[in-house]
Amino acid sequence: MSSSVDTELFLSVFVTLMVIMNPPGAVPIFLGLTAALTHRQRIVAARRASLVALGVIAAFAVFGQQILTYLHISLPALQGAGGLLLLLVALQLLLGQESGVSSDAGVNVALVPLGTPLLAGPGAIVATMLAVQKAEGVGGFLAVAVGLLAAILVVWLFLRYAGQVHRLLRDSGTMLVTRIAGLLLSAIAVQMIANSIRAFVVTGS
Repeated sequence: MSSSVDTELFLSVFVTLMVIMNPPGAVPIFLGLTAALTHRQRIVAARRASLVALGVIAAFAVFGQQILTYLHISLPALQGAGGLLLLLVALQLLLGQESGVSSDAGVNVALVPLGTPLLAGPGAIVATMLAVQKAEGVGGFLAVAVGLLAAILVVWLFLRYAGQVHRLLRDSGTMLVTRIAGLLLSAIAVQMIANSIRAFVVTGS
């Protein structure tokens, strides 16, 4: 089989992940969760969140089905758990308690909820797993890998330069964006939970 990259599959993976991860939409949430951090700590958090998302999605792309089967976890259960976790974070943002989330110099916030499930959520995981199943030969797998890397690079660029947005908005503007982000994040969380419940009802799991 040809080892050249499958351009059509690459574009499909890249565009799908861009829509699901929504880097512009992640910026206000990132600013809200890292409001208590310094500029340098925010840069570190952006890098760690991107690497965590890359690692989680790549791991599930390769071993996803085996992991879920071994742990007896269904995809709706994974989606519901991610939604509940995001809802807790959204409530902290809405109530002005985001400083407690960020107290560990960006380590915890980069891992959860930024890296996962916000970026590497059930949608991104499932989309990548399906792309791997459709890949044919070395070229197909290369297309999925390059598409994933390109999407994560775009995400990192948005988060990396979120500090410039913070300086532009100043503290009052950032606080407003944080509240709006909390509202949006709560809506995302509720939608994830609703999708999970709908999947359970349909499959009868």
